[in-house]
Amino acid sequence: MRRKFLLSVLAIASSLAAAPCFAETAIPSLSGKRIALSTVGTSIYYDSRAFQAEIDEVKRLGGIPITLDAGRNDKTLVTQLQTIVAQKPDAVIQLLGTSSVIEPWLKKIKDAGIPLFTVEAESRYSINDVTANNYTVGLQLAEKLVKDLKGKGNILVFNGFYGVKSCGLRYDALKKVLEKYPDIKIIQPELRDVIPNTVQDAYSQVSALLNKYPKGSVQAIWAAWDVPQLGATKALIDAKRKEILTYGVDGSPEIINLLSQGDAPIGAVIAQQPALAGRIAVQNVARYLAGQKNLPKTSPVPTLLATTANVAEIKRIRGDK
Repeated sequence: MRRKFLLSVLAIASSLAAAPCFAETAIPSLSGKRIALSTVGTSIYYDSRAFQAEIDEVKRLGGIPITLDAGRNDKTLVTQLQTIVAQKPDAVIQLLGTSSVIEPWLKKIKDAGIPLFTVEAESRYSINDVTANNYTVGLQLAEKLVKDLKGKGNILVFNGFYGVKSCGLRYDALKKVLEKYPDIKIIQPELRDVIPNTVQDAYSQVSALLNKYPKGSVQAIWAAWDVPQLGATKALIDAKRKEILTYGVDGSPEIINLLSQGDAPIGAVIAQQPALAGRIAVQNVARYLAGQKNLPKTSPVPTLLATTANVAEIKRIRGDK
């Protein structure tokens, strides 16, 4: 068992080492460059860590960050993207966003001749998108769920943000894996995660359903991100229904801390590295503005499958406090 755990840790280290080379010495200066940093919001772990990393990296490289936070309001996000076109910065980084909302405005940014970069917001108008391989992430999470359930059971699924590219890919991967396991059923109707008040809403939905579904009738709860997972996990703990396991993506501190306790009903969470994603995005901007025009369309960021068995090592790798 210990040998398997050590091999798992070595695999994590290898995946980080195998990531694209972002050597500090290879990064050009951004001295005097105005870089617009637009985000859907900063109330969620991934958003806030990635956005702050972007700001810090622009400053470290000598640039001037123009920060725009939409506060998870689509109308505000559209307004700030309009503002970017008028301000004509040297480059733009868009962090997250629903495709149907941001695509028309990302096109306007590109048409205005402003170099556009994205983080977890793949777009035809973006020079480069920094992202986890979200389909692979979804496969990995789904396969862990299937393994834990031994190929049989009923699951509740949160599926409220299919229009967000990363969430849609993770959900598609779940459905693809479940095609091979007909004895695992998704309970209908699927649950809808919301913003804001995601934790409270997920807690309420799961609490109500636990009264409907007695022990033995539900084996797992899946979410494309881990804020609804947090609400679901808290509901299970309070209802003393730890036979049901939760699964999600991001690795927010609250979920990681619950996982660290060892007895929370969490099957797994795919831990992302948002600060690394933010730094990579800024470094790609610096390279592009320095004349390196042959950037890849996407820059992958390694993710880490966190369970009770390896959570301490995951925290060390990410630098969690």
